[in-house]
Amino acid sequence: MELQSLKNRFGIIGNSPGLNHALNVAAQVAKTDLSVLINGESGVGKEVFSQIIHSLSARKHNPFIAVNCGAIPEGTIDSELFGHEKGSFTGAVDARKGYFDIIISRCRKFKNSVLSNYM
Repeated sequence: MELQSLKNRFGIIGNSPGLNHALNVAAQVAKTDLSVLINGESGVGKEVFSQIIHSLSARKHNPFIAVNCGAIPEGTIDSELFGHEKGSFTGAVDARKGYFDIIISRCRKFKNSVLSNYM
């Protein structure tokens, strides 16, 4: 995809060599099945880049769910992402599903609703 059309599609304003390079890299990794770590200061567009990679990837028809790990309190990220069982740590008074369990559940519901429309 051409850089300018990518910028227009995602509302990106600017034309610096660094920005253009980052967009080219995002477009390249979107074609692969690699895991990508996007880091940077607050407000630099990390979530926009993850949306770009998702929308250009083979997974573009699957749901995109962004999780701001920086907003999760220190020491609780495992529990937030993967869930926990009652009593697994101090303060765990109930079992709780993590983000990944919730995402999988939503994907299954979506898949089942689509399949039920065609059966």
